[in-house]
Amino acid sequence: MKILVAVKQVAALDEDFTIRAGGRDVDEDYLLHDLNEWDDYSLEEAVKIKEAAAQPAEAAAQPVEVVVVTVAPDRADESLRKCLAKGADRAIRIWDEAVAGSDPIAIARILAAAARQESPAMLFAGVQSSDQAFATTGIAAAAFLGWPHAAVVSSLAYAPGAARAVLRRELEGGLLQEVEIQCPAVLSIQLGINTPRYASLRSIKQAAAKPIEVKSLSDVGLGAADVGEAGSASRVRRMLIPDKGRAQLIEGDAPAQARRLAEIIREFKGGAP
Repeated sequence: MKILVAVKQVAALDEDFTIRAGGRDVDEDYLLHDLNEWDDYSLEEAVKIKEAAAQPAEAAAQPVEVVVVTVAPDRADESLRKCLAKGADRAIRIWDEAVAGSDPIAIARILAAAARQESPAMLFAGVQSSDQAFATTGIAAAAFLGWPHAAVVSSLAYAPGAARAVLRRELEGGLLQEVEIQCPAVLSIQLGINTPRYASLRSIKQAAAKPIEVKSLSDVGLGAADVGEAGSASRVRRMLIPDKGRAQLIEGDAPAQARRLAEIIREFKGGAP
């Protein structure tokens, strides 16, 4: 039995940065990359299921293989090796220059194609990514696959090989919903469902020696028209840096502060001081 975990290497802004001349993204030299926080919880949940199935008390359970997959250039190998060090059995990276500029829908199309090849019982994805926070990719992948899905999963009970899983998901207003879902299914995992582990030095060294399977679009049965701007439902037109506001500390007692505040309001409205 297999669990496929979709992961992403997210970008964070350095303290100082510039936008490229085209105005559509930040210069790569000013970005810091790391594994998406939500995906760390997705991976941990998959590894926990694998470890539980391997316990002597679960001798009848199917063995579980955890496979991580990402759609990214080779810089993401570092994040994939981090996943391998934390318990993933295999790592797949899918990339083609045509993928550049893909929105979450196009990325989901690629992940769905990879899932069809791997035939997992479950596809886990983080609820969202910390850099773009669209919260779209996992659910869109379910739509492409035609699989049941559940979002914002905060608790999961699943026995490897079972036809169904029971989960709890977060709703608005602090409500929790308990759901039984048929497998194969796509689940987007919420923060706090578990406590992600730290990789040991030994596992980090072992992960450095493991191969990463690199696939092209054609390897997963897709072409350039399926990705990039052509295969996306949205595109970035322009990226802007917001104007910085101003702050002023108003000193004095309450009447003095009130008078100064009134002056500031009149000045802002263009009135007489």
